Amino acid sequence: MSNLGGLSVIFDLDGTLVDSEPNYYEATRETLAEHGVPDFTWSQHERFVGISTQETLALLKERYGLKAPVEELLAETNSRYLALARAATHAYPEMRKFVELLAAEGVPMAVASGSSPEAIEAILTGTGLDAVLRTVVSADEVARGKPAPDVFLEAARRLGAAPADCVVLEDAAPGAAAAHAAGMRCIAIPYVTAQADAPEFATAGLLLRGGQTEFSARAVYDWLT
Repeated sequence: MSNLGGLSVIFDLDGTLVDSEPNYYEATRETLAEHGVPDFTWSQHERFVGISTQETLALLKERYGLKAPVEELLAETNSRYLALARAATHAYPEMRKFVELLAAEGVPMAVASGSSPEAIEAILTGTGLDAVLRTVVSADEVARGKPAPDVFLEAARRLGAAPADCVVLEDAAPGAAAAHAAGMRCIAIPYVTAQADAPEFATAGLLLRGGQTEFSARAVYDWLT
């Protein structure tokens, strides 16, 4: 029997399991440049970490007065992102170790992400994490994205787990808020460490203020037990 009892673990994908934000930034930057915005910077992109691509593009369309429909911008960005994701996506080594620890214990796990189903599949397949992370929920499959709890609640439903028995790993404030709204404990690993004081992270059961540099698979496993 697992040392973690009836616990289930739900992972955010981008910025939590894998460092995909550089790919999202590049895909968004290229799309904006194509539509007449040539100077979109990484610091501007950081403000949208944890928000779905569709919501991000809707906000950017309004900010820059873009004429193209959001659906067109989304299709272009997703196409660029998928190409980048398939070419190279880096899984955080300690996160991979953590997934392997949980898999060895038979702990039910899921991925709940704001990315599209195609992007999630490309990343999990490319990193080999699809071998153990088979339950996947995209925000495209639920009514509301983070910070609403829908994607986490659907992941729990598919795992057959009560929300109170789930722990979420998240890198972004909207995701931490979604976990709290779902009635789940949260381990927060801020991707943008300067945002560690965001009020949403205050609800986390465990906050690693230094982000991935502080994440240790064994230490977090021991914390759960």
